[in-house]
Amino acid sequence: MEADLKADLKSLAEEQPLYALKEIVMRHEGQKGAAIPILQDIQGVFGYISPEMLQRAGEFSGIPVNDLYSIVTFYAQFRLEPIGKNLIQICHGTACHLAGAEKITESLQFETKAPAGKTSEDGLFTLEKVACLGCCSLAPVMTINEETFGHLSPDGVRKVIRETRKISSAEKSREEVTS
Repeated sequence: MEADLKADLKSLAEEQPLYALKEIVMRHEGQKGAAIPILQDIQGVFGYISPEMLQRAGEFSGIPVNDLYSIVTFYAQFRLEPIGKNLIQICHGTACHLAGAEKITESLQFETKAPAGKTSEDGLFTLEKVACLGCCSLAPVMTINEETFGHLSPDGVRKVIRETRKISSAEKSREEVTS
């Protein structure tokens, strides 16, 4: 989806989510195999795909809701729940596994208070175990909002999470001042 259009749809989604959803579906009207692109665009605008969004997308597109649900639950790229402000992906590929990915995951769970595959209660962190991040020479490795951190240790994880928490707090304070 083009960047300007995506930004416009995100703005529209904040005020009129149903209209934004309909606009996304209509962009793909008449296209063969439109289900996955529709779902990708919905997630790109809303950040996830709720059951209600699936229902409405099915109504607007004529694609059976069961088909849409099957796609969303089959492909790992799709989410049925909103994610936290900071998406943390922990590599569990062979190199990272051998280098201690499980200890890194445990340390992340402790520091963020988020179980693997879930979001912390404060909404700041979502932890996701992934098969490979393609950074084997940095094992064990994780990303936070697509920024890569390698050669991790439990102490290193603590430092990164505490710094991320500070940055998130500062951003929240700036938002409160400007509103």
